[in-house]
Amino acid sequence: MKKFLLCFFAAFSLVYGQPLDKHITFRVRSQSMPDSAKIYIVGNHSQLGEWQPNVVVLAREADGNWSRAFSFKTGEMLEYKFTRGSWDNEAVDAEGTVPRNSVLHVRNDTTIVVEIASWKDPRHKVAGQITGTMQYHRNMVGEGIRPRDVIVWLPPSYNMTTKRYPALYMHDGQNLFDPRTSFMGVDWQVDEVADSLIRAGKMQEIIVVGVNNSSDRTQDYSDTEKGRAYMNFLATKLKPFIDANYRTRPEREHTATMGSSMGGLISFLIVWNYPEVFSQAGCLSPAFIAPFDNAVKMVENYHGSNKNIRIYMDNGGVALDSVLQSGCDAMLKALEQKGFKRGKNLEWFHDKAAEHNERAWARRLWRPLLFMFGKR
Repeated sequence: MKKFLLCFFAAFSLVYGQPLDKHITFRVRSQSMPDSAKIYIVGNHSQLGEWQPNVVVLAREADGNWSRAFSFKTGEMLEYKFTRGSWDNEAVDAEGTVPRNSVLHVRNDTTIVVEIASWKDPRHKVAGQITGTMQYHRNMVGEGIRPRDVIVWLPPSYNMTTKRYPALYMHDGQNLFDPRTSFMGVDWQVDEVADSLIRAGKMQEIIVVGVNNSSDRTQDYSDTEKGRAYMNFLATKLKPFIDANYRTRPEREHTATMGSSMGGLISFLIVWNYPEVFSQAGCLSPAFIAPFDNAVKMVENYHGSNKNIRIYMDNGGVALDSVLQSGCDAMLKALEQKGFKRGKNLEWFHDKAAEHNERAWARRLWRPLLFMFGKR
């Protein structure tokens, strides 16, 4: 009888204009998004903000994707797009063209998976240029991770001598050298800053290896299966490739890694887990808070011999950087309890007025460069 009644009410609701709800989930993947970014869905339904570009925000998931679940009536016709909070920042295709509205006729429970190639940013002008010699290695493959481009910046004297150089491996390669590929048109200016420090005689000449991120950025840059695969790729495949094709000083004491935010987290994990390959890490605005605080616990629970590594850490004091501060404090405390000493193998700087973005990291980049490669 109960089963009959349920079927009856379901049929009744369909016949008399009360269609059953269907559960629709939108999952969005977008490359090169900073950790402070937000993605909004916008469309022709009240649940989609009635075409208001900054009303219905998606939730960021642990894997770096964004998602949100809705219930719509069977038969409804939805039109929708995605923005970063403004029509000036709506999603575009790989050619930079604004696509037509996506359309969904609600019939069944479903998950819509969307890959966003890029974003329209007319208000953000490209600032800067490329300084020095760059070489590109496209679609490098590592086991367990997505293919990615690798960019190599060569120091001023590279093509005029036969000497060898230390190497710095940096993450989020799209954002390091070229403002045209960097998020929001502002890069770290690694090429300009390193070049000026070298020519001023303050810093050793180094090779910088920029490793592009992928749409799996959050997983690649944390203590996950993909993160461990990414670290293994850097240590056992990319570094041997760079050493074989460029005049590096391959020893661990001449090899370092650096990044910001999740890139700061993975830089720490790399030097901690591969001290036989990397001897130094620069961690700018590192993500040491939950759910990534296992990095702190890793240090707290370590009881082996002293790690022969050097760590630079810094953080800003505005917006997301202020949220990350508790993780920085916890990591500093854990490292100092394990014998790390500031001014020796540990450096910390707090830029209270700095936000969480490439412009801020560019302004203080000279600090970790001199910590790791300054002429002593």
